[in-house]
Amino acid sequence: MTGSTTEGRPHILVLTGFARLREMIDDFTGRSPSRFALLIFSALILLFTLLFSLPIASSSGTSTPLADAFFTAVSVICVTGLSTVDMATHWSIVGHILVYIGVQIGAVGVLTLASILGMVISRRLGLRAKLMAASDSNPMRGHRGPVAEGQAVRLGEIGSLLATVALSLVVIEVAIAILLFPRMIIDGVPLGDAIWHSFYYSAMAFTNTGFTPNAEGLGTFANDYWFLSTLMLGVFLGALGFPVIYALKRHLFRTRFWSLHVKLTLVTTLILLFLGAGAFALLEYDNAKTFGSLNASDTVFQSIFLSMMTRSGGFASIEIADLNGSSLLVADMLMFIGGGSASTGGGIKVTTLAVIFLAALAEAKGSPDMEAFGRRIPPDVLRVALSVVLWGATIVALSCIILLQMTKAPLDHVLFDVISAFGTVGLSTGLTGELDNPAKYVLAMTMFLGRVGTVTLAAAVAASTTTRLYRRPEERPIVG
Repeated sequence: MTGSTTEGRPHILVLTGFARLREMIDDFTGRSPSRFALLIFSALILLFTLLFSLPIASSSGTSTPLADAFFTAVSVICVTGLSTVDMATHWSIVGHILVYIGVQIGAVGVLTLASILGMVISRRLGLRAKLMAASDSNPMRGHRGPVAEGQAVRLGEIGSLLATVALSLVVIEVAIAILLFPRMIIDGVPLGDAIWHSFYYSAMAFTNTGFTPNAEGLGTFANDYWFLSTLMLGVFLGALGFPVIYALKRHLFRTRFWSLHVKLTLVTTLILLFLGAGAFALLEYDNAKTFGSLNASDTVFQSIFLSMMTRSGGFASIEIADLNGSSLLVADMLMFIGGGSASTGGGIKVTTLAVIFLAALAEAKGSPDMEAFGRRIPPDVLRVALSVVLWGATIVALSCIILLQMTKAPLDHVLFDVISAFGTVGLSTGLTGELDNPAKYVLAMTMFLGRVGTVTLAAAVAASTTTRLYRRPEERPIVG
């Protein structure tokens, strides 16, 4: 009896240690999903940095320098699309597969991915996993206090949302690849390359990354409007956000069932798309390097394409450095705004802009409430929106100052590439490819901060909210 007890004791100790470790992890993720997201994102970036550094990942069979491997890992996991190496020629087949896998992980969000895997493995979704995924679908849950569940997806619907995320990722990318494949065959791309490039382009479009598998980039398809339109469709769907896709899947033609979040996202996205296109057409119609040689219909199409890609897509049919300074500034504004909440796009998000605009409109009308589509928006949403803009502007300003000092490059080029990094867009004036190693790390951190989200970052570093039993006297400072 004693012998059997002694022999089983190490096994019991191992199980006890594993149980304690699991309990510690569960407690950490439950108390702060935001910090858990930061931890997992950082771990993934370090893992992919190691993988990209391996000789097998490069086409030359040599190790990629640490700065370039780290920058690529951040760009891939943060679905940005900026690069310090030629993505088409530098990486081997293994390297390209790593890029393809990495953008899929980064696109759905770490917490969502973890919840999907947990649901697949255990065939059920526990409360903790629902809370983790919920913090991805609605960043407002990162703050203590009441949460407007109707604004996004209710906690009881998280399981359906996760299924939608996984299904939409597969279905949309396959559909985009099917639409791209015939055009590549017609354009003379070999069969094997056409298959691989179709899926690669579809993944980069839906994840809003913007990498291209061929050395010529979009130059081969610059005048192929079917190809470019298909890319725009993928980018548009990816930038809407999974909660919006989930709502449209359930109530596509029944707009009365759309939540305020869905309506604000769709309306603001379309307004920005066409306002941006109009601005680019007006500012570039006489620029011989861009749209000056195009007819009216081609100018309209290319302007819409550029407007879509500056929001988050990252593909370019022209040289960005050839744009006028005024157009670069318009692109800066579009990139800073970015895509929808819980989407594959970055930036401060379109709903953030919509809430601030509604607040300004309510103030101009002398109304005490922000209202849209027959709904009232509570003041705490405005406070979060203002915090997001402030943190985003601070990150962009600090990165610009540091890179201006490091590179001595023109302000408009530095500002463009920094906002492209923060908004995880991937467009560049050419500055990114010329950076030295310290500057690469600065821009990589800008990508990281832009992708994890300013709300997530703020929630992760903030102390827990404490209950106060009193309120200080009110006094109004002079504003404006």
